[in-house]
Amino acid sequence: MQVENILQELNLIFRDILDNDKISLSRTTTADDLEEWDSLTHIQLVVAIEKKFKIKFTAAEIQGWKNVGEMCDTLQNKLSPKT
Repeated sequence: MQVENILQELNLIFRDILDNDKISLSRTTTADDLEEWDSLTHIQLVVAIEKKFKIKFTAAEIQGWKNVGEMCDTLQNKLSPKT
């Protein structure tokens, strides 16, 4: 799956969880950019993303994200076929 498609799906999830239809994510978006994105909603976002993409993140992966772009990269890596 391409990063652009992942970003589109994440945008829908963020809008739903954060209850804000005006959210428009970019690779550089951080929690500081969205007032609604706090530690509790972060957990809700991670759970919703795992459910949507049928994957599991490790604690280290989640803690390592500095922005939405790094989240997309982790997702893309997990969704890529293993060779």
